[in-house]
Amino acid sequence: MSLRQAYTAAIAGAALWGIIGLFVQPLYSYGFTAWEIVAIRAIASAFLLVTSLAFFNRKMLRIRLRDLPLFIGTGIISIVFFNWCFFTVIEQSSLSLAVVLLYTGPLFVTILSRIFFKELLTFNKVIALVTTIIGCSFVVGLLPSFNTVLTPSILLIGIGSGFFYALYSIFAKVSSQRYSSMTITTYSFICAAAFMIPTSGLWNKAHLFTQIEVSSYAIGLAFFPTVLAYLLYTRGLAEIESSRASILSTIEPVVAIAIGLFVFSDQLTVIQWFGVMLVLLSIYLVSRPEHHPTRKKSTPKQQAV
Repeated sequence: MSLRQAYTAAIAGAALWGIIGLFVQPLYSYGFTAWEIVAIRAIASAFLLVTSLAFFNRKMLRIRLRDLPLFIGTGIISIVFFNWCFFTVIEQSSLSLAVVLLYTGPLFVTILSRIFFKELLTFNKVIALVTTIIGCSFVVGLLPSFNTVLTPSILLIGIGSGFFYALYSIFAKVSSQRYSSMTITTYSFICAAAFMIPTSGLWNKAHLFTQIEVSSYAIGLAFFPTVLAYLLYTRGLAEIESSRASILSTIEPVVAIAIGLFVFSDQLTVIQWFGVMLVLLSIYLVSRPEHHPTRKKSTPKQQAV
C-alpha cells in the first residue's frame, strides 16, 4: 500500500465512523440504551468478523496468546471504555461538549506516540492539533459562546473518552507489526463482545431482534461504521504515524454534521461551516510531507576558516 492509499484508508475509515448516527438514532427509538447499543455494536461486529474469517481465511484467526493483551487493549480498554465515557458526557451534559472532549484524542496520541514510537513533534502536527480542537469546537457549536455546564467529573470523564479513544491507535500500531488489520479488528471486537455480553443485560430485549428493522439497523451498525471503518483505519495506521492518523480521524465530526444536514435536515450556521473548514485544514496540514533540512557537513578546510 502506498502512502497516499494509507492516508485515504485512514480518512475513509474515520468518515464511516461519522455515519453512525444513521443506525444509532433508530435503535434509540426502539428503546435501547447507550450501553446496550455499544453491546450490539461489539457483539454483532465480532460475529460478522469471525464468521467471515472462518469461511474465507482461517489463518487470520491465529494469534499468539502472549499478544492477547494488545487486543484487550484495543477492544476493552479503548473501544468499550471510550464509548462509555463518550455516552456518559452526552447524558450528563451535551453532545457538543462530548465531541470536543473526545477529540482531545489526537493530542494524547501525539504525546504517547512521541514517548513510545519516538515520532517527531513537527510544526505541522502542532498547528494541526490546535486547529483540530478549535475547529471541532466551532463545528459542534461549543464556540464562540461556552454555554454548557462543566463539572470536574464531566471534564474528567470527557478527557477520559479522548484518552481511551487514543489508546486504540497506540495498541493497534504495535499489533499491526505482527498482524493484518483484519485480525486486529476481529480480535478487538471479540474482546469487546466478551466484556459486553455479561455486563449489558441485552438479553432482556432479545425479542426486539425478531423485528426486521431492528436486525437490519444492528447489522448495518456492525458493518459500515464499525467493521469496515475499523478495517480501513487500522490498515492505514499500519503505514503512517499514529499521531497523523489520529488527526486525520477528525473528519468524523464533519461527516456526522453532513449526515445531519442532508439526512436529518439540520441547519449549519456560518460559524459551524468555519469549523468544518478548520478541521479540513488540519487534515491537509498533517498529510503534507515535511522536509527537514539536513546540515551539510563542513570540510576540514571550512572548519579551519
